[in-house]
Amino acid sequence: MSEERRYEQRRDEKQEKNEKGEDESWDEKWRRDPVDAAMWAIILIWAGVALLASQLGWFKGLPMEAWAIGFLGAGIIVLLTVLFRLLVPAYRKPLAGYLVLGLVFVGIGLGETVGWVIIGPLVLIGIGLGILFTGLFRNRE
Repeated sequence: MSEERRYEQRRDEKQEKNEKGEDESWDEKWRRDPVDAAMWAIILIWAGVALLASQLGWFKGLPMEAWAIGFLGAGIIVLLTVLFRLLVPAYRKPLAGYLVLGLVFVGIGLGETVGWVIIGPLVLIGIGLGILFTGLFRNRE
């Protein structure tokens, strides 16, 4: 069987799976969107490092607990992913959900240190602005 024929057969099988609603394998999802998989892997690594550093006593002088540092780092990672997706056209996709998630994570991380009375409204303002800008600058196709 020729290479072209095998490629067409695999493509047809994928289309049949998608039409039947069958899930893709993890490998297929990774190849389709490696940015998402890398983002979640980095978040998990960051959370593990934050918890390990807390157990080793590295955060004793900081006004934050390990879980707050974990959430703050996760929020920054998600927001960096948003920035990456904006800068690299090949990986562009709707970003409102990522923006909201990143701001919520940052808000949770900073809430303990700065105070929920200040951070809560700022997170809501940031989410609203993010949704507004996403709606204004979305490609109309």
